[in-house]
Amino acid sequence: MSAQTNTVNKILELIKEERLPEGAHLTAQKLADRLRLSRSPVNDALGILERHGIVTRRPNRGYFLRQDFDALAQDGAGLAQPSVDDIVTQSYFRLADELLRGELPMQCSEAQLRARYALTNAQTQALLARISQEGWAHRRPGYGWEFSSMMTTPDSLLQSYRLRLALEPAALLEPTFHIDKAVLARCRAAEKHLLDGGIATDTADQLHERGVRFHESLVEASGNPFFIDTIKRVNRVRRLLSYRSMQDRSRYKQHCDQHLAILDLLERERNEEAAEALAAHLRSTLDNLARIRGILA
Repeated sequence: MSAQTNTVNKILELIKEERLPEGAHLTAQKLADRLRLSRSPVNDALGILERHGIVTRRPNRGYFLRQDFDALAQDGAGLAQPSVDDIVTQSYFRLADELLRGELPMQCSEAQLRARYALTNAQTQALLARISQEGWAHRRPGYGWEFSSMMTTPDSLLQSYRLRLALEPAALLEPTFHIDKAVLARCRAAEKHLLDGGIATDTADQLHERGVRFHESLVEASGNPFFIDTIKRVNRVRRLLSYRSMQDRSRYKQHCDQHLAILDLLERERNEEAAEALAAHLRSTLDNLARIRGILA
């Protein structure tokens, strides 16, 4: 049984033990405290339960039970196992967390990883393919895999933001810059989703992807392939540390407000002001370095 399936089952057992009625509010933090887990795997498990119709997510409020404990006693046992993608994603975050904590050797064989995370051969290959594509692991000549130390310290995250601070605002000032209205609308919808409750209920993977899509959409609008390629490369590698920084989500509302202000300026073709706002947005993360370092330590 995977760790993700185990978390789903623990939540179902808790619902039955507490005899929770239909409509009961399932708070991720309270569940995490009860199960002695972090919020990330709990949110992942709640997402699975939502897909199976057992809970529903209400904007800006979180998850609520759609079936009472009696119904779950009959239907809960038939809950489908997580997909291969779910299992690989769960293993990805476990591996990343253990690597950042120094609990995982910098060199591992596929057999060691397969045994450590209870994966099949296909799941192990999918996990390593994802990590390799993101640029923080490579196959060693002849045997095993080696993880990069480039993105396993708080200083690495700071350096990645300095690079982004140098490039992203400049991309908005390129003479070829043009952003479609459809892209602006898509970016706005993503920010409003977060403000309507997604900050609390989205998984770490989803939060990272939404942030990456916003910033890459702006850089892609520059039409400069050198800007685009560089930012995409740094975003692939920095995922390891940005995931860890998501354990404190209190700053995300401010990020959403700043993103929306930048979009408004771009829609009015006030690119110089938008570039200044984007630089201020990135600097705000650098200014919070002490807090980020505490999370990553």
